[in-house]
Amino acid sequence: MTTRLTHNATIEPDGKQALLFDMDGVILEGYGTDPDVHACAFRDAVDDLDFDPEVPLESLPALETDEYTETFARTCQELGLDPAEFYALREEYSAKRSIDRIKRGARGLYDDVDVLDELDRSHPVGLVSNNYDPTVSFVVDHFDLEAFSFVRGRDLGVEGFRRRKPEPYYIETALDALGLDDGMYVGDRETDLLAAQNAGLVPVLIRRPHNETLEPSIDNHLEIESLEELLEHL
Repeated sequence: MTTRLTHNATIEPDGKQALLFDMDGVILEGYGTDPDVHACAFRDAVDDLDFDPEVPLESLPALETDEYTETFARTCQELGLDPAEFYALREEYSAKRSIDRIKRGARGLYDDVDVLDELDRSHPVGLVSNNYDPTVSFVVDHFDLEAFSFVRGRDLGVEGFRRRKPEPYYIETALDALGLDDGMYVGDRETDLLAAQNAGLVPVLIRRPHNETLEPSIDNHLEIESLEELLEHL
């Protein structure tokens, strides 16, 4: 295994720092939630409202996205739907469907997740994800991830979407809950590194098969190929 510590990124060995982790692509296998989940959730929301649009559902791809875009809002308005309310309802169904997929075994944990129990002995360990808070909580319970002393996904709805990484909101929420202001955040995407930097933490990029070609624009970050390598820096 190889570890690269870039420039002046450092981890102080005093045990008073938070070790925060992203979920998708770091703890839970896969880059993220399957797009089909959101497409099916869109249809769930339409059925829930007993809504019969004049155009075929297949022609409304803007409403199947997990992002709250101007196109999403405009399309809702054209259909006579409240954009924020419909988005929140669609997300509620997306969370339910993502949980169902995990229950069926569609996604599992990475093998190196076992090291969390050892990391937890010396540092507060938390999980902070852009995934839905109900999904994140389910993953922790379903896989018995007892090492996490703080668990937080994003809130359903527009406000939760706007607070996603690279915004540091949820990372800062974790730090406040743990009573800490220092540490590291481990992620697999550029947005994770930016969020860590914005929150004043050391950004850590873990290499997984889906991000082998990622070239981060952030110079001051740590790169690892396994969660087990974190032990070398604590």
